[in-house]
Amino acid sequence: MIPFLQLKPGEDAASVRDAVERVIARGWFILGPELDAFEREFAAASGASAAVGVGTGTDALAIALRALGIGRGDEVITSPLSAAYSALAIMMAGARPVFADIDPERLTLDPQAAAAAVTPRTAAILPVHLYGQPADMIGIAAVGERHNLAVVEDCCQAHLATCAGRPVGSFGAAAAYSFYPTKNLGALGDGGIITTNDANVAARAKRLRNGGQTDRYHHGEFGVNSRLDEIQAAILRARLQLLPGWTLQRRKLAAEYRRRLANATAVTVPPELDDGHVYHLFPVRSASREAVQSTLRAAGVETLIRYPVPIPKQPALASEQPSDCPIANRVCDEILSLPLYPSLPPNALDIVAEALGER
Repeated sequence: MIPFLQLKPGEDAASVRDAVERVIARGWFILGPELDAFEREFAAASGASAAVGVGTGTDALAIALRALGIGRGDEVITSPLSAAYSALAIMMAGARPVFADIDPERLTLDPQAAAAAVTPRTAAILPVHLYGQPADMIGIAAVGERHNLAVVEDCCQAHLATCAGRPVGSFGAAAAYSFYPTKNLGALGDGGIITTNDANVAARAKRLRNGGQTDRYHHGEFGVNSRLDEIQAAILRARLQLLPGWTLQRRKLAAEYRRRLANATAVTVPPELDDGHVYHLFPVRSASREAVQSTLRAAGVETLIRYPVPIPKQPALASEQPSDCPIANRVCDEILSLPLYPSLPPNALDIVAEALGER
């Protein structure tokens, strides 16, 4: 069996164990020195001047929006193809998600569709760097500048990715990352972080994550309880050192997948439109997805569909009167993700290629 993911610590097992034991020995578990250090280290790795650790990637998006003053009465343009949490975070901030369709090749928010969705209530654009492929941030940033809109980048699947040579997260006012265990940089639990180059946004995000406190027991505004704990911060510090190597291995595996499947008839591989892609997932498309998935299952290869339902069609979004996005609808009917992670067994690509009739 070739599993879709492998989440147990591997080469990092000893350093992860040491990190946990260090925190336990210190006896400081919330808002302590491990988080302070990880925030500095992650900001440096991501090309940002500041980072604010929070409880989840969803909270990172919602708090980033609130830190920018976006909330009730505002609209935020985002992608219909993503985990629903992207849109739910907009709703958590009190704003309304507005969906603009995707680029059919890049599979991320189409800048022209985003521009067409701007209304007098639009306050921000929230592009998603989906599957590790950066969105067209040159085009999206231009739309934001033209209409005086904030840009908040959803980098939850794009740790260390770049767009046109620039780090993702550096194009807008703030960015959000997730450390859910399946991510390229994953914790052993939940976690998230906000990055920004604006000291005022960082300071407000730090207040908002901690109940809106200006100092202990003094709450200056409505905040939430969303803090990246010391154990997860310590684990992430250990794993951050290995992330560049893991990213290189993901890219090597993706290149080999592309070589093996270049002439495939059962599936098509979305193009790599920027060499800053970090391959959180390796998606393929097929009009006969169920048959392809069944063939791979019979060969012992586990696959997943991410995502089977476009966000505008989720019942939780019905009250927002979302626009239909036909390209995203079609992609959700065809998309299928193949196993791809740094410790993928060497024979896995052989098995996948042979099952799909390729060599």
